[in-house]
This record gives sequence, structure tokens and C-alpha cells, in this order.
Amino acid sequence: MEFYKYHSLGNDFILLDAMDSPVRLSPGDIRMLCDRHLGIGSDGVIVIEPSQRADCRMVNYNPDASEAGVSGNGLRCLAKHLHEKRSFRGTRLRVETPSGIREITLHAAMGRLTSIEVNMGKPDFRRSSIPMKGEGEEAVDYPLEVAGRRLVVTCLSMGSPHCVLFLEEADRQLVREIGPALENHPLFPLRVNVEFAQVLNMSEMRLRSWERGAGETLASAAGAAAAVAAALRTGRCKRMVHVQLPGGLMEVEVTPDGEVLTRGPARRVFRGELDEDWRERSRIILA
Repeated sequence: MEFYKYHSLGNDFILLDAMDSPVRLSPGDIRMLCDRHLGIGSDGVIVIEPSQRADCRMVNYNPDASEAGVSGNGLRCLAKHLHEKRSFRGTRLRVETPSGIREITLHAAMGRLTSIEVNMGKPDFRRSSIPMKGEGEEAVDYPLEVAGRRLVVTCLSMGSPHCVLFLEEADRQLVREIGPALENHPLFPLRVNVEFAQVLNMSEMRLRSWERGAGETLASAAGAAAAVAAALRTGRCKRMVHVQLPGGLMEVEVTPDGEVLTRGPARRVFRGELDEDWRERSRIILA
């Protein structure tokens, strides 16, 4: 079985093209493929499938085999693949996801993709859409005690659940300490992605992301979209923000009608072939 390895700002994915023939993966298959020691290694697995509603359908899995929902960086990698390997030469692409249709705009110069824009949709601050337990319709600048710390969080859905913290500084140790505690907090029945944001000024932000089912990643487009949407809602930024992630710089824009656009690159790292008996050999190794 052929596979491809892509990344967007270091957020890396194994991509399986099932446009011509179906791909069936068990949870054990996904966990093994994403394992950075015993498998290929990645932040997730993307399967591209045919769609009757759009140009294609994206199914995205976390390393723990749970379904990830919408991934902006994953959509960028998918668009890069279709452009390079399936000779897609249009500038607009529509992709079906579990959270609805997402529109992608490809920016090219001299025949090469320079940037890929993903419309992440509109943020939804309602608790019921996240979902998040508790009183009140929303949780904006909401006090919450986690791991012995008193925090103030803003929670929302970008097609996937997010909990945003605005901090003076977000170092790696804090992310690793607070991230898993918030991800699995009982207020979030489906778990939650955690965004650690440091607002530098009205148009610049630093961000670290702890993703449910994956841990800390080098970049999260959905996380950047959530952080900017939360910052705009609470008066911390303008509509156009440059977000510095550990993997690089992403541009995030909130349109006048409230949709969040993320812009960044995507790169193919390599392609490979899984042996016919890869499942059996992985069981022996992991036993």
C-alpha cells in the first residue's frame, strides 16, 4: 500500500489516497503507523476518499486512533497532494469533513504553490457546540482551576473543541503540565484541544498547542484559528494576526462576516510503500 508523508509547519501527517480504491484501517493500524519508533511516525493519518458533495472527503485520525475532526494543516497537506499527484490545477478546492464542507484556496507563482488558504468556518462559543458542561451559554474569560492553578479560559468550537489560555508566557514545561490535565478535564466530555497564547500586540501572537489524542504539536491551524477568534472576541487583537508557532509563521484572518482563514505552506517529505505483511509484522513487534 502506497503512502505519502506531508507536513505543514512541522505538523506532519501520513496521507493515504483512497480516491480509486478504499483503504481500511483498524485502530491498531493507525496507532502503529503514527508511532515514531515502531512505525512511520506522524501527528495523524489522513485518508482521502471520494465525495458526492465536494471534490473529495477527508478522514483524519489522531495518533491514538480517535477521529480528529477538522485539521487546517491536514487540509493544506491534502491540497498539496491533489495539486502535485492528481494534477489538480484549479485555485479553489472543496473538501468534505466531519464538520462540513471546507473551502481551500491555492496561491501559486511560476507553477509552484506558495501558500494554501483554508477557510476554517465560523467560531461557535456556545457550550453545547464544544461540548462543555457547566452553567451559562458560553465560557468566555471563564475561571477554571486545573492542576492546582487558577486559570482563565475561553472555550469555543472551530469544528473541533478548543480551550484557549492567554498567558504572559507559555513555555514547554507549562504546556506539558497543563495540557493533558485540561484535555481530559471532566468539563469536556469529548476532551478538548488546549491553546497557550501569548499576545505580543494587536496583530502578533505566539502560540503553543496541546492537541487531544496527539499531545503537543509544532503547529495547529485549528488551534491558531481558535486563539485568534478568542482574542478578537475578548478585545485582544485585530482581524489580521501573524501567529508564531514552534514550526513557523501562520497568517490568520477573521473576515467581516466572521469566517476564519488560515494561510501557510505544505511540503511533501517522502513517499513509500507498506509491505503486504506490514500488519502481521507490526503485531509481532508490539506484542
